[in-house]
Amino acid sequence: MRRLTLTATGRLPSAPGSFKRSFLPVDFPSGYPHPRHSVLLFRAPPKHPGAMTRNLPAAARNPRPAVTASRQNRPPQPPGTAPAQSRARQSPRTAGGALDARVPQLRVRIGSPASLLAVVPGLLGFDPGHSIVVVGTDTPGAQVRVTLRYDVPDPAHPRAAETLAAHAVGLLTAQGVTTAVAVGYGTDEAVSPVATALLERAAAAGIAMTEFLRAENQRYWSYVCTRPECCPPEGTPFDVTGHPAARSLAAAGGQVLAGRDKLAATIAAADGRVGAAMRRATTSAHTQVARCLTRLDEAGTWMSASRLTAAVGQVAVRDAIRRYRDGELVGPEHAAWLTVALREVRVRDDAWARMDPEHRAAHQRLWTDLTRLARPGYVAAPASLLAFCAWQSGDGALANVALDRALADNPRYSMALLLRQALDSGAPPSMARLPMTPEEVAAAYDAAEREEDEATPDDDVTVPVDKARRK
Repeated sequence: MRRLTLTATGRLPSAPGSFKRSFLPVDFPSGYPHPRHSVLLFRAPPKHPGAMTRNLPAAARNPRPAVTASRQNRPPQPPGTAPAQSRARQSPRTAGGALDARVPQLRVRIGSPASLLAVVPGLLGFDPGHSIVVVGTDTPGAQVRVTLRYDVPDPAHPRAAETLAAHAVGLLTAQGVTTAVAVGYGTDEAVSPVATALLERAAAAGIAMTEFLRAENQRYWSYVCTRPECCPPEGTPFDVTGHPAARSLAAAGGQVLAGRDKLAATIAAADGRVGAAMRRATTSAHTQVARCLTRLDEAGTWMSASRLTAAVGQVAVRDAIRRYRDGELVGPEHAAWLTVALREVRVRDDAWARMDPEHRAAHQRLWTDLTRLARPGYVAAPASLLAFCAWQSGDGALANVALDRALADNPRYSMALLLRQALDSGAPPSMARLPMTPEEVAAAYDAAEREEDEATPDDDVTVPVDKARRK
């Protein structure tokens, strides 16, 4: 068996001796889009402040709209990101066995098939199960640049293996990867077609695939090594739980969940008494807005429900961000009001612009809680914000399950679609930037509202009031 030279770089939490990752694992649970000429990066911000993504209603047609598809009276393009020119080290994970960017780095060398098998669950954050995992670097012995995980394709569909291999090699090439290893978890019938296709395509692309293992029933086989003295046909036994890398991860508190479904369960909708309380609190939040509109109307002041919700909601969301940064939580009533407010794109974009990566752990807790607590119809915004923070932290698997929740709630939610394109293209966490400040976001929306007000004749100001009350 040839010695592997792949090096995984991680960061230490407070306890010494841990192994963790500092790159983005990209998770493809089903189909995989074909990469184009380069990794999809966010478009450069416009010359004027604003221009954020515009969200279409869930019932709209065309489930794959252009990122800039418009909706009436909804400004700007997300503070999402400007293309990064450098290949800086990527932000580590933060919560639940995640990485902490504020602590020293630790290098763990993946020097053998057994060490590769021991490290993969830590790279993903969950047991790979029935997966194909591809780990790429730019040169042998260098820092891991990207980890790709796919479901093992059905061997009854031979072209699926070619599609997977083409997608993986396309992403590795776009990332500038020149060396990679892979592990297929499953039967020989299922994994071998993928191994053949991936090895052939990698070689044609100039990528050195230094190892490709198949693991099943605590034994592994190599598609690269053909020497029976080190790679016997009956396979080589292995035990990841007893490996030093796995022990270091466990000793440092690194969490490896039982599978991707367990990861998804961590942000599943709350039910039982908590879910019932959230339903009541959500209804109450809308009732409060309606009552306030009535009082304003009786006082001779007009304001739409959208603007009132946005004005009060921005204050509430900023307060929630502050609380979570201070280690606090919010109750169901406050959480319900936040989910109602976040349906206003201005509130969501103001929150998005405040996602300073220095506080990524606190932000991830906030959006995780709101994603779990939000009722149907209110999930897309907090789940998308969670996905963005998970991407900032290098946790591609969590980002993808969060986007699953967002798009299940609203298949046309443009922020979620934009983030999914970025993740599917293997864009690293260094691309999760905030080119717009909260002040620039506010200026963009204020300007849009002024234009809207100027376009509305004074004699027609009572018409939107009736419409707002009927909503």
